[in-house]
Amino acid sequence: MPRRKTSVKKTRSDEKKHLRNLRVKQQLKKTLKQIQALLAAKNLTEAKTLLSKAFSQLDKAAKKNIIHRATANRKKGRLMRRLSRGA
Repeated sequence: MPRRKTSVKKTRSDEKKHLRNLRVKQQLKKTLKQIQALLAAKNLTEAKTLLSKAFSQLDKAAKKNIIHRATANRKKGRLMRRLSRGA
């Protein structure tokens, strides 16, 4: 356990950042799973509407360094490829 004031404050702020990043990642995973389910069910119109939301979430997470930008781009590319193939 840290003793210095700055270390205590850093620990508190790190915990807050961790929880915020965790929420963003969980929401992102939830959206991606919904898209996967829609694609598996061949429901392409709803998948397209949800895709823009997923792209936005991926870009925001990459911008805030929650996930790496290459990871976001890779996930977007794979989603588009699956959508264009028709699941």
